[in-house]
Amino acid sequence: MKSFLAVGLTCFLALFASGLYANTPSTEISTPSSTAQRLYAEARQDLLQIRVLINNGRSQSSVGSGFLLGETDLVVTNYHVVSQIALEPEFYTGEYLDTQGRRGTVQLLAVDVLRDLAIVRIDRKGNGFFQLSDRGVTLAQGEYLYALGNPLDLGFAISEGTYNGVIQRDFSDLLLFSGALNPGMSGGPSITESGRVAGVNVAHRRDGELVSFLVPAHYLHALLSTIGEQPPEDFNPLIAAQLLEHQGVMLDRLLETPLTQKPLGNYRVPVRESEQLRCWGSAETQSRAGYTSDLIQCAMESGIFVSGELRTGHVSLSHSLLQRKGLDRWRFARVARQHFSGQIFMSSFNEQLSGPVCTEDFIVSNGLALRAVLCFSAYNKLDGLYLMDLYSVTTDDPDNALLSQISMRGISWENGLRLAETFLSGMQSGSGAEQLDALGEVQP
Repeated sequence: MKSFLAVGLTCFLALFASGLYANTPSTEISTPSSTAQRLYAEARQDLLQIRVLINNGRSQSSVGSGFLLGETDLVVTNYHVVSQIALEPEFYTGEYLDTQGRRGTVQLLAVDVLRDLAIVRIDRKGNGFFQLSDRGVTLAQGEYLYALGNPLDLGFAISEGTYNGVIQRDFSDLLLFSGALNPGMSGGPSITESGRVAGVNVAHRRDGELVSFLVPAHYLHALLSTIGEQPPEDFNPLIAAQLLEHQGVMLDRLLETPLTQKPLGNYRVPVRESEQLRCWGSAETQSRAGYTSDLIQCAMESGIFVSGELRTGHVSLSHSLLQRKGLDRWRFARVARQHFSGQIFMSSFNEQLSGPVCTEDFIVSNGLALRAVLCFSAYNKLDGLYLMDLYSVTTDDPDNALLSQISMRGISWENGLRLAETFLSGMQSGSGAEQLDALGEVQP
């Protein structure tokens, strides 16, 4: 997508540069108001820094924030802050640091990877400042909120901003907070003037100023209800189950209505424009190269953070039309072939994924002759989830080449084929149609 939601920007996790994660924003934390000073003084004893350490050597791997719930020993933070502990407990452990300088170990109890939330237990109890309301928190547009945490590992701080509504471009709600959330504040609380927990600090947009996001506090109730007497010995099956449930909801939402068809040259191509997917286009005239290029791209503006090397729950698609303008047909065919070959995804080695496997076929959809290649990899520790890429190129016009691609991250095998077939069936040129079933015969 054009500019991804920077999920997890507010911690010092060593994250891959995919566009989801941003560098330190240039905005400085402003001097707090008298209300902010009062709230910080009342809340500081229950405010924590959460650190993830490498077991071998105890060096620091990531830093975030957290807060004690009521008078319990339960601490709220973000999943992405403690994801290494959840996925690889044999290599990582956690500790807390409070505002008085006391340290202790953390025990991971529950995670909600979809909403980026986690609950840990520590060896001390809260003083009762941070309370969850059973009836939820009703916020008014423009109401002041106060975000607390440990920005940039510089010390505990409070940031003042305003609430500006609920963002629904993702499959879960986020609160729009017009205040500074800096790296290290992930998992900290954002509270109202009366001290009620409104949300949990989670992200900011790196392409804007003071455009930040909070996870609504009401999601915490469901997560707290999952805590049992003993935490799971292995969080990977739990995370996989959450992701599988999400991808089913995601695909049902994306395909609840037929894909929209847009004209592109002599073709009509399928796209999806919705609250979850945004589309944009571009055109380029390669006057010296002897051909022109027109592009339509659509992508989800969010994805689900699993680890520093892995994201799921994301779909993108594109259509590129190459038209011959001066090149002879032999050279134009070579250009089209090079574009198609360079488009095919072959991931670099990633321990979290199996090696990619590809299958190829020549098909006809709605009278349009296509060469189609489907590549897929399995998530090694997340059973039932796949990474899939479908590529196609037209083969019946020596003067035009339509190259299309749809990428699916964290999807079931059945839903991947369902979306791939819907995508191919939506491309048209001329008249006539044939049943598309070749890809359905592929087995993982």
